[in-house]
Amino acid sequence: MRPAGIVAAPPKQFNFAEHVIELNAARKSKIAYIDDHSELSYGELALAVRRFAAALRQLDIRREERVLLLLLDSTDWPVAFLGSLYAGAVPVPVNTLLTPDDYAYILAHSRAQAVFVSAELIPKLEAALAKSSHEVGAVVVSRANEAVGPNVLDFARFVGEQRPLEAPAMTAADEIGFWLYSSGSTGRPKAVVHTQANLYWTAELYGKPIVGVTEHDVCFSAAKLFFAYGLGNALTFPLSVGATAVLMAERPTPAAVFRRWIEKKTTLYFGVPTGYAGMLASADLPRTSDVALRLCVSAGEALPREIGERFNARFGCDVIDGIGSTEMLHMFMSTRPGDVRYGTTGKPVEGYDIEIRDEGGRIITEADEIGELFVRGPSAALMYWADRDRSRESFQGAWTRTGDKYRRDSDGYYVYAGRSDDMLKVSGQYVSPFEVEATLIQHEAVLEAAVIGVTDGDGLTRTKAFVVLKEAVQANGALAAELQQFVKARLAPYKYPRDLEFLDELPKTATGKVQRFRLREREAAGRT
Repeated sequence: MRPAGIVAAPPKQFNFAEHVIELNAARKSKIAYIDDHSELSYGELALAVRRFAAALRQLDIRREERVLLLLLDSTDWPVAFLGSLYAGAVPVPVNTLLTPDDYAYILAHSRAQAVFVSAELIPKLEAALAKSSHEVGAVVVSRANEAVGPNVLDFARFVGEQRPLEAPAMTAADEIGFWLYSSGSTGRPKAVVHTQANLYWTAELYGKPIVGVTEHDVCFSAAKLFFAYGLGNALTFPLSVGATAVLMAERPTPAAVFRRWIEKKTTLYFGVPTGYAGMLASADLPRTSDVALRLCVSAGEALPREIGERFNARFGCDVIDGIGSTEMLHMFMSTRPGDVRYGTTGKPVEGYDIEIRDEGGRIITEADEIGELFVRGPSAALMYWADRDRSRESFQGAWTRTGDKYRRDSDGYYVYAGRSDDMLKVSGQYVSPFEVEATLIQHEAVLEAAVIGVTDGDGLTRTKAFVVLKEAVQANGALAAELQQFVKARLAPYKYPRDLEFLDELPKTATGKVQRFRLREREAAGRT
């Protein structure tokens, strides 16, 4: 590893909340956050964080105890997250789109001592509490529209009545700071344990030098704050330089995103490939003169070349593409402004080391040979909480196994080949679903595509494509055959999809990632 010498390491005694408060001490009147209903200046943010920390003490929440944040994106979210860090408690932000069963598991697994919840999500929380064997000490409701119950506290009143905590907890840089639950595409979600300093490293190694975020930027992230990607975009990066962040509770539909681009004069936008594709297909796509975008960022899945090039042509704005993970907290490889080679994920971020390894663990040095991606760097998580087996599988010494397949081209740019569990072997040769999907969306009729492997009657694997067409395009057998020939003409013939099915929409996660395993389950159910 080589972070030392690139940027200064944080001191051994380090509290990230205190760090950003001190960084912005001279910006008291500058707006830090704008949500759907209010604004919060840096001075107000600092005061609210310290009051929240005092409120945790009032609840008898002690150092290292967990508090669950089941909050929609609003100004209460950064107050709760940073206030927990300031007090030395461990915030556990969770996906707001999960089921009561998921929340019941997370409550028991995290042993959260308090839950901070948006009013809209109280029914889910109540159902989860009824299912869980774990009892929480307090429930605090954000943005309640009516009187709260006798055993439930109102966020604004409870926090606002506290005397601000005078000094932060004397935490260490390497101390457990917060947890993030992985998406849990297979089995139960994993609790990814991060340190106080990991937030610092992502800002210093990616937010500042690659994105180039400054105090003059207005940042808006389609990915919500409870995701590692969104946490960096809308909290770590803007607060590390004194920028303004726009928060939105609703889903990032094209219309919702466009409204905030125009009304809030967004300069930095953070999205996902499916979101960019949907916006480009929207009839309401704004004129270039109506927006103030200077740079866009894409992550979650690899950005297809065609989408990046079309967006750039429309807005004259680079879309830099990167790969990160919950385990690494944010991007460790990325294209750069002025050095965007669409169709690639660029090169390693300074401060991180990358290796591509074959199935036997040999480091691949040859160009264009596909292998599994490993990364090491200072923002890596410590472990998965209470899960030694999966921790050992992912965290191998200083290296983190990503589960992504990549190749490096002759110019040193890295090209995504798919997730390790999504790769297909057809006629004895590897096929990257992403490569086929990226080819399909180049066709003028296609909005989105997902490719999986299915087993035929002889037990052999063949590729199947699920395609979502653009509005007003009619699905028919002739178009399916045309799309198959379209792929065959552009890729090696064995890669074209033998089967093709049209869908109204693809199954996705809350971040816009296509859930290919749902398509595989759908196919398996259809064969039984």
